[in-house]
Formats: sequence, C-alpha cells, structure tokens
Amino acid sequence: MNKAMILVVEDDSSVRNLITTTLKTHDYKYITAENGKNAIMEASSYNPDIVLLDLGLPDIDGVEVIHRIRAWSNMPIIVISARSEDSDKIQALDAGADDYLTKPFSVEELLARLRVTQRRLCLMESGAAAGDSVFTNGPLKIDFAAGCVYLGEEELHLTPIEYKLLCLLARNAGRVLTHTYITEKIWGSSWDNDVASLRVFMATLRRKLEKGPDSPQYIQTHIGVGYRMMKLE
Repeated sequence: MNKAMILVVEDDSSVRNLITTTLKTHDYKYITAENGKNAIMEASSYNPDIVLLDLGLPDIDGVEVIHRIRAWSNMPIIVISARSEDSDKIQALDAGADDYLTKPFSVEELLARLRVTQRRLCLMESGAAAGDSVFTNGPLKIDFAAGCVYLGEEELHLTPIEYKLLCLLARNAGRVLTHTYITEKIWGSSWDNDVASLRVFMATLRRKLEKGPDSPQYIQTHIGVGYRMMKLE
C-alpha cells in the first residue's frame, strides 16, 4: 500500500511538530497549514489523500473548513481536536468529517486511524475500478446490481430498510456515520423516533450478520454518535 500525502492543519506548533515527526518517521509525505484559509488553499492546490484537521483554528472554525472542502471534494478528513463533547463530534461528522480523534491522543492511535482511512481509500478505488457493482468485506458480499447479500455461501434475507442500511454503511466503510446522517439518508428526516427506529433495525441487521460469538464484527457502535462498518483484513 502506497503511503498517502497528508495535509496537517494545526495552529499549535508543538502538536503540529508531533504529528509531522510521526508522519516523517513512518514515511508519509505531508504538507502543513496553520489556519483555515491556508488549509483550504493547500487542499485545493495539492489535493492531498487525507486531511488531519484541528477545529480550533485562529481564523476559521474547523467545521467551516470541512464544509468548504466538502463543497468540491470527498477527500477523507480526520478531525484531531480537544473538543470532546458528543455534540462537537456529531457537528464535525455531520459536516463531512470521516473520523474524530480527541486530544490528547497517542501516536499509535493516530497511525491506526490513518491505516483505516487508507484501507477505505483503496476500497473506494477498487470499487470504482469494478464499476462499483459488488462490495466484498470478508465473507460478506453485496451485489448492488442484483440487490442480493451473501454471507459466505448463504444468501441473507433482509428487509428493505435493513438492505438500505447495509448498503449505506458498505459504501462508507471505515467512516463513522452519525445518527442524523443515516436517518436522513434512509427516512429523509431525523426525528427522535427515527433514531429509535434506527437502533431497532441496526440490532436486527447485526443479528443476521453476526450470528455467533465467533462471527466477525462488521458494525461498530459509536455511543451517542452513530455507526461505522469495519473493514475486515
């Protein structure tokens, strides 16, 4: 797997140096920006593979930076922020961030998040090359053209809502999807009862995908935030 080009957006020099030193040690290429305006300019000029973005920037709030980048690009954005409230995470993820890492963070966790994001990039590229007609993840296979789902050799019988949920998660494998994002995509709204329904459908979907203690875990719950489909090795 080729190492990605990373845009590091961080105004704190000590944190920025920690991140860039880590990237350099692990043979990543990187560019840096110390404020939001420069971040947007560097993102448009260099088209990096991944953006590591602080939210507390001196000129533009990081959430606004996400909105502006999302207006023209789907490049993965990993937020690295001291803001640890669920509401802050949900706001950033709903704006279009792919992941959220809270300060203080460990170097090992940062590298793990980068690897997950790179696997998602490879998955998207391979899906595009294959016409995006079939998704595979370990024993799980989704034939989008036929509308069929298989777990190993067994065809799974899913309800229409379960199938839509699974396809949404699969097309965003490795990315945390918030309750709001999912309910708006599935039901076109995001009321409290939609979130309650989502939990019920997600539970039934899990039972069909993860039939025993030895079954692989496909769906990860981020409590108070949403769900992520895990990409199996």
